[in-house]
Formats: sequence, structure tokens, C-alpha cells
Amino acid sequence: MPTDTSVQDQSFIELSARQRARKLLDAGTFRELLGPFERIMSPWLEPQGIVPQADDGMVVAKGQINGQPAVVVAIEGSFQGGSMGEVSGAKMAAALELAAEDNRNGIPTQAVLLLETGGVRLQEANLGLAAIADIHAAIVDLRRYTPVIGVVAGTVGCFGGMSIAAALCSYLIVTREARLGLNGPQVIEQEAGIDEYDSRDRPFIWSMTGGEVRYHSGFVDALVKDSLNEVKDSVLAFIQAGVPATHRSDNYDYYLPKLTGFDTAQQASREVTEALFNREDRA
Repeated sequence: MPTDTSVQDQSFIELSARQRARKLLDAGTFRELLGPFERIMSPWLEPQGIVPQADDGMVVAKGQINGQPAVVVAIEGSFQGGSMGEVSGAKMAAALELAAEDNRNGIPTQAVLLLETGGVRLQEANLGLAAIADIHAAIVDLRRYTPVIGVVAGTVGCFGGMSIAAALCSYLIVTREARLGLNGPQVIEQEAGIDEYDSRDRPFIWSMTGGEVRYHSGFVDALVKDSLNEVKDSVLAFIQAGVPATHRSDNYDYYLPKLTGFDTAQQASREVTEALFNREDRA
């Protein structure tokens, strides 16, 4: 059912990861797994002079959405840029694996991923990359049974290996303030030079990787306002839609010819991207 609009709306972006997870779940059903009091934190940060966080920036909550069992996994973008390490990655992968096991045992558990992440944590690069690979495998397994719904709201965006996780989701929801890309602006500028990609040019960055252009290019399924009610309504709508007949990541016959035929000598732009990946072209 749609969110009760008589309830005062609020910004989704301004909420912390834990608040976002709690608000998406039915009132009174939020139960956190491996929360801060368990003190499950990265063993690799403190030796490098980095203050760790007691939940390693990953919130795993079980509860209900519209009266049905659900797990919400939320990344705290304010801790280490939402980066993924050994502990945080293992928490997300395990939550998805347990949700798949629930579904196999006849408990139709839904899954929502709140993705605010710059990708792998460089201080834990190999361990983080391994964890992200586990997350990818867990999403592909779980989405056979129930829609895996990703939400990228802002302000961090979703980059690196976790942008692949976003692409593997059954449905992806973004706000206009969101960003989604394989490499972050600073990384591209470092490798290609400021003339190619100026990471300080915010209008240019959002024109290339912002939520609006990603929606119009067909890489995401819903563009919503920075509104808790709109995010909740969109999540519920995709849960009710069920598992899609074809996942975006399976549609390589559509994407590969476009990528291989693209003239990389031309400067990429929003107009070029939208023309190349016009969502109306898809069957």
C-alpha cells in the first residue's frame, strides 16, 4: 500500500544508515544484527592510525516490510566514505546469503540494499575485494527468489565494485542527488588528467553520473525525490512487482554491441550517453 501521506515526510539523504533502515521497516519490527554493542570492527584500521567504528559502517537489520519478512542492509557513508572492508563486506554478504536460505526454506524474505559507498577500502584492498565478490554472488543467488532492491540516495554515491553490486540488483532506485559509476571522479581525474575529467566540476560530474542521467539512460528503474515517503513507496512497488523476467545484467545482447561500437575518440557527455543507452529502445 502507498505510504500514508498524512505522516510528515522527511529527507531520506539526511538520515544515517541506521535511521534509513529503521524507517524502511514496519514500525516496531527493526532488529539489528551484529550492531555496535557487538563491537565487530575491522582489525586493520587501528594499526594504521585510523579510528575504527564498532559496526564497521555496516548496518544489518531484520524486520518486516508491509507485514512480510525483510532484511535491510545499509552502508554508513559518513564512515570511511562508505568503503567496504573485510568485516563490513562479510556482514552484507552473510545477510544476503541468510535471506536466500530463508527463501529456500519457505520464508519469503525480501531484501533492500542502501548503497552509499566509494567501493573497496584501500587499507583492506584484497580482503575488501574478496568480500565484494561474495556480495555479488549472494545478490545473484538471492534475486532468483525475491527482488533485491538497491537504493542510492546521496551524498556519497555508489562507485567501484559496489556499483557492480548495484547493477546486479533486480531494481535500482536513485534520487537526483545520487551518483553511480564504476570509478569515482577523483580516480578518473588522477588517471586521465583534469582536462579529461575535472572532479571539482560538480555540474559536469552530475551530468555524467548523477541519478537523473542514469535513470534516463536506463541504468536504474526509478528516479524519486529526496523523500522518505517516495523511497518507501518505490521500494514497496518493486517488491510487489516481483522478480523481473530479465535482469539488467543478463541483457548483454543489448549492451555489448553499443559499447563495442562506440567511438571513444569523442568526448563523452550526458547527451551522448542518453542517445547511446536510450531506455525507450529496450523491449
